[in-house]
Amino acid sequence: MAPPQRSAEADDTVLKSRDGANVYVANAGSSTISVLRLAQDGSLDRIEEVAVPGSSEPSSLSLPLAVSPDRSFLYAALRTPPFSVSTFRIDPVNGRLSCLKTEILPYSTPFITTDRTGRHLLSASYHDGSVAVNAIDTDGTVIAPARQVIAAGPKMHCIAIDASNRHVYAACLGGDAIFRYDFDARAGVLSAEPASATLTQPMTGPRHLAIHPNGRFLYAIGELDATITAYSLEPQTGALREIQRIGTLPQGFQGSPSAADLHLSPDGRFLYGSERSSSTIAGFSIEQLTGMLVPSGSVPVERAPRAFAIDPRGRLLLALGIDSDRLGVYAIDKMGGLSKIASHPTGRAPSWIEIIDPSGRVRPSPARSPEASGI
Repeated sequence: MAPPQRSAEADDTVLKSRDGANVYVANAGSSTISVLRLAQDGSLDRIEEVAVPGSSEPSSLSLPLAVSPDRSFLYAALRTPPFSVSTFRIDPVNGRLSCLKTEILPYSTPFITTDRTGRHLLSASYHDGSVAVNAIDTDGTVIAPARQVIAAGPKMHCIAIDASNRHVYAACLGGDAIFRYDFDARAGVLSAEPASATLTQPMTGPRHLAIHPNGRFLYAIGELDATITAYSLEPQTGALREIQRIGTLPQGFQGSPSAADLHLSPDGRFLYGSERSSSTIAGFSIEQLTGMLVPSGSVPVERAPRAFAIDPRGRLLLALGIDSDRLGVYAIDKMGGLSKIASHPTGRAPSWIEIIDPSGRVRPSPARSPEASGI
């Protein structure tokens, strides 16, 4: 029997003594964030439901979130006019959210992230085909207007930043390309033009990106053909070279692929990709020297898994069903296999999830390049 989700707000004293993590689920259909407490057995306590200010019109798209590097702030971007981003302070004891400020972004964005310093918010626009940088103030709040907006390519979808904080990768879903920009963290600006463009196979539709913890490999999931492409990453130059292309669809699948999210386990041993049409997550083990992927199987999950996340200890995977309004909890075994242990209701159209371990355990950042670390 799946561990129950408690409906009453959890007591703060209990939270401090529990060995678990804080979970933030963005519900696009109600413009809210569910704050939950995750125990290692997969049970969830409901802490609170927080409204995201900026629009009274819910979105059928997504509600992207980002966490500051020090885990003190959560950022949430609404995709309905006037396209705002809200800064929330995270209570270090109980994980509750307090909204500090709401500002206007230059466009609707499916993806936001901070740079490695936490002083800049980067975003991509699917509808405008642009990437942008907003400064983050000393109090953790996003500053508007955007410092920089760059016309990039059709259907920009995701941004990944390498460990040196000098190379920014942007997925161009409509152009079948991954753009690499030089980033000046001191000034908070990207190069006006891409430093390079790595083309994928036609009709791949690169959507989400993930950089391996060792900093030497980058993975891209293709929305249109449900493949994952592995690249070697040269840390000093940021150059990418394709080394493998592998499918994520379950055997016997018929229909139109619609891959979505992509995440590495914190130790870099496993990679997972979600596919919405089949409602599955495919798992892969990673050859650590080469970065090559070895499939370990496809597992059915909640319906239309637009987003999922792995807890910072690498023991649990939480998948959201945007069409089912549910969250599934899956145990990760020593070989990277997934087994379902719980299912919980969420808000309407859950589209993003972040997991934070308040004890200080965080998902490791990619290893720094020799130039950045001084090695």
